Amino acid sequence: MRIRRAVTVLVLTAVAATACGKEGSPPVKGPQPEQLPKYQVNAGFQLEDSPTWRKAERRGHFVVGAKEDQPYLGEKDPASGLYSGFDIEIARMVSASLGLDPAKIAFRTIASANRETALQNGQIDYYVGTYTINDNRKKLVGFAGPYFMAGQDLLVRTDEEDIKGPEDLAGKRVCSASGSTPYQRIQADYPKADLVAYDTYSICVDNLLTYQVDAVTTDNAILTGYAAKAPDELKVVGKPFSEEPYGIGVPRSDNALRFAIDDALLANEKNGNWKKAYDATLGLSGVPAPKPPPIDRYPAS
Repeated sequence: MRIRRAVTVLVLTAVAATACGKEGSPPVKGPQPEQLPKYQVNAGFQLEDSPTWRKAERRGHFVVGAKEDQPYLGEKDPASGLYSGFDIEIARMVSASLGLDPAKIAFRTIASANRETALQNGQIDYYVGTYTINDNRKKLVGFAGPYFMAGQDLLVRTDEEDIKGPEDLAGKRVCSASGSTPYQRIQADYPKADLVAYDTYSICVDNLLTYQVDAVTTDNAILTGYAAKAPDELKVVGKPFSEEPYGIGVPRSDNALRFAIDDALLANEKNGNWKKAYDATLGLSGVPAPKPPPIDRYPAS
């Protein structure tokens, strides 16, 4: 059993595109190019009130922060360096709506704990990577969306029978990402859990498969992707115990960009691109497309 799990770790490590991917690693299991929507660039689009957009327009493309180790959401192929997943498609459809070629986006992997800093320092123009909107973060960055509603859940090994929900975590080693909302919720609401943090969820999953932790906790959309990649080894248990509205992070003072992205998200929901992108990416996990959540176009502060 443990030998088989060790093999699974090697496969997931290669497939999930961690930083140590080697040449010749198996390709990421993801969408086929012909299944993805084609995004028409909004020719003539102007957003002069947005300093972020003006900088990107002079550059010729957006620089977008993303995740690289989340199956069907944000993955980076270690061999080609290409990113794929639902969040990646959201970033592309927004770029096209805002007048810049989505094929030219420069994606940068940013860890959860560094998202606000990357936006504040201008390292990225916007961030799309399972980024939960909450009031504390709104003090630091702006949020467009939400474009998806997830919920916190638990990933365990298939031979695990004792953990069925967060109430069973007392004395268990539970892994999550540093700086993430799920980490903070377990810390606050389930203090008897033995909480462990790493920069990426892929390391948590590797530790789960090798019996170094008992569970991984984050949003169900992320966990479902990992379980779908190793169904004989991993399973998601219980019911979601939170609501996690995913938003697109932008510099806090750039309300023009935030509102323009809100408009872009609504337009792509109406024209069918949102559902096409979901079906070709996150839909591969076996979960049907939900209805997109309503946009929270909160006023400028």
